[in-house]
This record gives sequence, structure tokens and C-alpha cells, in this order.
Amino acid sequence: MQKIVLTGGPGTGKTTIIDELHKQGFTCQEEVSRQVTLMARENGIEQLFLKDPLLFSKLLLESRIQQFKASLNKKGGFVFFDRGIPDVHGYMNYLGIEYPKLYIKKSKKYLYDTVFLMPPWQKIYITDNERYESFEQSLAIHNHLKNTYKSLGYTIIDVPFGSVKERVDFILKAIG
Repeated sequence: MQKIVLTGGPGTGKTTIIDELHKQGFTCQEEVSRQVTLMARENGIEQLFLKDPLLFSKLLLESRIQQFKASLNKKGGFVFFDRGIPDVHGYMNYLGIEYPKLYIKKSKKYLYDTVFLMPPWQKIYITDNERYESFEQSLAIHNHLKNTYKSLGYTIIDVPFGSVKERVDFILKAIG
């Protein structure tokens, strides 16, 4: 099973691509940050990421590791992840917040086979109840994520702008 991560700043089309790959029959792991955000809201915390970024990142790390471990039970083919484990400390780097060294240790333990980076694209960028970052912040997050994956030794494949079909076709061609 090849583990493939789609990463990038907020609003770059990752989830749309993951949804299309899922429709085409591929195994996909959804982004868990929205679930963590909604769970916190149910407990009275409007923006857990802003209020307690360390708790938010801890919950994300645990969820992404669970997703990764679940993918190990699959046989053959591909599993696509809407963000990966290194995204957790990539965001912490963006915020300039110290985090446990365990984050990097886990990123080195649970490795992906291929990393696709979705660039910020102002044409498609929107905010919503869970995505509050400005486009400029998305650019900064993009750079931190790129540096985080590179620091872990990953070769990054940049996904060009285009229609959903063109982007999915690019990804599928790149992985063979």
C-alpha cells in the first residue's frame, strides 16, 4: 500500500481532490482538523486552534497517527491522506509555538511514500466557519509546510493549478 499525502495551506483544493479520488474508488483518509474543531465547539470552545494550539495539535497528531496505522491494514494500491502527520508541526512552526519533540519523532516514524503540495490559489480561496485564515496567511502556512516536509527528507511534488480532473490526472500520472 503506497501512502500518499496531499498537503498545502488552507483553501488550496486538497479536500476537493481527495473527494474526487474517493469517487474514483481510491482509499482516502479525510482531513481531521474540522472534526476536532467541531468537537471543541460542541464543548463550548469556538476556535480550539486559537485558544489552545497545543491541545488542538495533540488531538490532530493522535488522529493522524490513527489514520496512518489504519492504512497499514490495507493490501496493495494507494491510500491518499488529506494532510499528513508533519502538517501538525508545520502549523506549529507557522505559529511560532514550541511543541514536544515527539511530533518530529512521530513524523519520522510514520513515513509517507509520496507528498503532493497544493499551492495557494487565490482564485479558489474562500473562508468559512472552520477556515478563518486570510489568503496571505495561507501563503505563509504553505511555506512552513513545504519547509517541514523538506526538513524530513521528502521530495515534494507541486500540483499545478487546473480543473479538478486535471489535478487528479496529474497526481495519478505522477504515482504511476
